[in-house]
Parts: sequence; structure tokens; C-alpha cells
Amino acid sequence: MGTYGGYFQDSFDKHIYPEFTKATGIEVESISEPTGSAWLVQLQAAARAGQAPADVSMMTQTAATKGANDKLWMPLDSSKLENTSALPEHFVRKYDDGSIYAIGALSWYITLVTNTEVYPEAPTSWKDMWDPKYKDTLGLLAKVDNSFLLEVTATTWFGGTEIMDTEEGILKVMDKLAELKDNVRLWYRDEGQFQQALESGEIPMGQYYHDVTGLAAADGQPVRSTFPQEGGILDSGSWCLIKTSKMKEQAETFINYMSQTDIQAKLARKVGTAPTVPRELTDLTDEEFAAVSSDIKPIIPRYDLYNSKGDWLNQKWAELIAS
Repeated sequence: MGTYGGYFQDSFDKHIYPEFTKATGIEVESISEPTGSAWLVQLQAAARAGQAPADVSMMTQTAATKGANDKLWMPLDSSKLENTSALPEHFVRKYDDGSIYAIGALSWYITLVTNTEVYPEAPTSWKDMWDPKYKDTLGLLAKVDNSFLLEVTATTWFGGTEIMDTEEGILKVMDKLAELKDNVRLWYRDEGQFQQALESGEIPMGQYYHDVTGLAAADGQPVRSTFPQEGGILDSGSWCLIKTSKMKEQAETFINYMSQTDIQAKLARKVGTAPTVPRELTDLTDEEFAAVSSDIKPIIPRYDLYNSKGDWLNQKWAELIAS
């Protein structure tokens, strides 16, 4: 079983895998996978050699789609996944023939964060990032395909991400996003660097992870996470089964187990992730739910574009935004 390393893997090893084994009798070998595209590349090479370094892996949405384009993932039997019926449609990824290749594992939010000592009043909208009074104060994620700032801009200023269906529309969105460049102090790749600068007040505003910001606030740091009225950015990881696996039945049992409403609530409490199932199906308290999620309709990234137009998007991002 492959999951992101560090805190993620430790939490699964401690709180999830032992209970799964107890419930099903299936033993789990925990494997730490690298983030980004590195694990996808390793899995592709392994599949060509007929190997399976991990049967089930947690994949980002972009990596899951790229793997699907190569038919890297074994189709899953929907009749063995009855617990996934509660998942919203965007958490059940399918091949063109309708067969399932990925199931939402867990999710997390990127929100608008501020230093409470510098800004006692919380912002209410992503539009605030464009306000001239925030000149040279923002910390924003540096890459087009992990910041999802195009989706934020499209939703905030153009009524939704449908404008991104054409290259002409995407360029309009980029032009609008470019208007806030004077307000950006740091385009960050190192999350820890921005978190430290946010806590100190050096960079008192920006986009960051809701759960991590909440943990910092609980530790006494002067930071807050705000779900803007246009919604937070909902990103997620999916379970995918490599086509060379010989453990299909066990994998489907695991994925079905992880899709249970009580397990999703447990992930929220123990791992700090947002549940993939609707809130009303869990027993999370208002406080527990607020720590990881929001009832405001989220902004869903346009993962399709990062696969179909990835090179073009990176080029235009470099020219218009990151320059």
C-alpha cells in the first residue's frame, strides 16, 4: 500500500492499517511513495517490467489521469465497491468505457490564510488578494498545476471555470491573475518557508493548507484560515490499482473499506483530511468538521487541462505569471 511519506504514512500505519487488518484479516505492507510525478514514473517503469512495487497507491488527480491515459490502472469491479455509492461523482474516476480506475481516498483544502496580528479582520473573498492595500504581502504557490490559481481567478472574476474550456478564455484568466503580481512577495515551492513567514508576519497573507494552518493556530501561532465566499480549493488523492497487481480482490476490499463513512470520519480526526463523503453521513461534530472542511461549495481544480494542455499552460504561466 503506497501513501505519501512522513506524517501521512505514520498516521496510516498507526490508525488505519491495523484496524483494516483486524476487520478483514488482510495484512498491509506500508510503502512510502514520493510526491509529484516521481512515483508515477516508477510505477510506469515497473508495469513495463511486469512488476508491482505497490498494489494500491494514493495518487494525485493529475497523476491518476496521466496513468489512466497509459492504461496503467487495473479496472475495478463496482460490485465490490458498494461503499463508494456515497461519494460525489468527481471522486469516482472512469475510463471511456465506463469502468472505474480511481476512487477518492481523501481530500484537503487550500484556503486564504492571514496573520491575525497583522490583519485582525479576516478577509472574506479571494478578490481581496487583488486589493492594492495588500501590495507586497502575498505568498502564493508557484506552479500552475498545484496552486490552482487559474480556477480561483475564473471562479472569482468570471463566474466559474467554464471560461477555461478554450485557450482564449484561459489567457483572459491569466491576464486577470497577472494583475495581482504586485501584491505577491513570494511564489513559494517550499511550504515550510511560507508557513514560517506567515507565522512571523513577514508574509502575512496568502494561500495555504487549511488543516496545517489550523494545527499552527492550535499551537498558538497568530494565523487563521478563511474559506472565501467563492469556496476553498478542494484537492484530493485517489486510490489506484496498478495493472500488474496480483492482489485485485484484496485491493478492492481495502478501497471499499476506506470509503466507509466512519473511516472517512476517522481520517478527519486522525489524519486531518477532509472526508470524501457528504458531511451528513458522518458523525463529525461541527468543530471537527470545521477543522478539515467547509459547507461552502468548493472550487474543483480542472485536472483535465493539466493533462491535455500541460506544456502550453506551463509555458504561458512562465511568460505571464511567474516572470
